[in-house]
This record gives sequence, C-alpha cells and structure tokens, in this order.
Amino acid sequence: MTNERRVLVHPDKASLAGAVAARFITKTLDILDAQPLAHIVLTGGTMGASVLEAVASSPAHTSVDWSRVHFWWGDERWVPAGDAERNDGQSRAALLDRLELPAENVHPFPASDAGISLDEAADVYAAELAAHGVDGLPHPVFDITFLGAGPDGHIASLFPHRSGIQVTDRTVIPVRNSPKPPPERLSLTRPVLNASQRIWIVLAGADKASALGLALAGASRDEVPVAGIKGRRRTVFFVDREAAAEVPEELITPDY
Repeated sequence: MTNERRVLVHPDKASLAGAVAARFITKTLDILDAQPLAHIVLTGGTMGASVLEAVASSPAHTSVDWSRVHFWWGDERWVPAGDAERNDGQSRAALLDRLELPAENVHPFPASDAGISLDEAADVYAAELAAHGVDGLPHPVFDITFLGAGPDGHIASLFPHRSGIQVTDRTVIPVRNSPKPPPERLSLTRPVLNASQRIWIVLAGADKASALGLALAGASRDEVPVAGIKGRRRTVFFVDREAAAEVPEELITPDY
C-alpha cells in the first residue's frame, strides 16, 4: 500500500463535510472489523466541527460500535474547561455527546483551570498517550488523524518559523506566544502525527489555497508546517474547489 499524498476535491463546504463524514464512518467500520479498537485524533475549526456534525446526522453512524473507539485531539487552547474556544467542547457538541461513549474513551487535553501549569499539562497528556502506547511507542498508533491547516500552513498548534514543528524528542509540547490567539496552547508533535496510519487534512476556502499549493510543491516544513505531515499508509487532502485553486491537476485524485 502506498503512502503517497492524494487530493480529493469537492464542490463546496457542505458536500466536502458530507463526503468526509461518509468515508469516516466506512473506514471506522473497516478498522473495527480488523482490530479490537480504533484511535482517532480530532481537530477543531469550522470544518472539523462540520465533519463531525455530518457524521452525527448520518443514519449510518449507528452502525459503528463507538464503545470501541478512542478519541484524542491534535491540539488544544489553554483556556478553562467548558470554554467555547476549546476544541474538545466543539467536538463534543458536534458528535461525541450524541454517542454512548465510555468516559475513558475520550482523552481531552487538560484545561487551564485544572490547577496545573502549561508545562505540567503537556506532561499529563504525554503520560495519557504513553498509557495507551503500543509496539514500544510512547503513544497509540492513531488509525485516523484529522487535521486542518491555517492560511499560513500551520497544523495542530505547530506554526511556521517556530520551534514546535522541529521537536522530535517529545510527544506533547506547550506552545507560548502563538501567532494565533489564544497565545498559550498544547500540541502533539510532528513525529506523533506522522506515526498515524492515515492522516486526513480537511481544507475549505480560498484562503487555504496558497498553503496547500506550497505544501504539495515541496515547501519546507519550517516555512509551511503542513508540508511536513505524512501518514504511514495514507495522507489525503479533502478540499473544496476554492482551496484546490493552486493544486496541479495531475495531483488531484478522482477517487481511491
């Protein structure tokens, strides 16, 4: 099986969210047919929530045994629990709260009101990852990792021209002075993301076109962090037409 990057283009944001949701349900069923558990990394942002809402609204989602699925996040904003800015809250509202999930299957990052520092919070999440590590790795092998990307090409909370994208000796890092508010965050590191079996990057809007084009053209990961992301088995960019404006036609895959 190849791990080449693929680009799948959909007409608009609504059809994009629906298509990704349908593939997610189908692939999760396939994964659970082959193994006892699935580990999924979720992302925040408009499209991250839209995909989960589309999963929740699909009648097919009831065919998945969600009790065998563990949910993690690629990054989180260092704000109090319940804050509308938190990625986990958005994910819960869109889908997770509608599923009958065991509490131990949901792995949110610590919140800023948990009584620990940002650095301690990074260590806490690293320990949580390690508790589910396999094959000698200090983290699960994620079956599907959802990511978005900013107009600057950042993924999770790994930003251009910052040291975070270069870290290889940690699974979780504290992020300070983020160029995008809020300034303090927590993020998985690139090696953890790249250990995922499948990375699905969902992008919509004309403001994402330049970053996507640069990433596929071989830009430096330090300049465009999404360029340094590649899953073990699949790396798929699910995009709408506006985001695909600068993607060479030969890189666009009709289907797979």
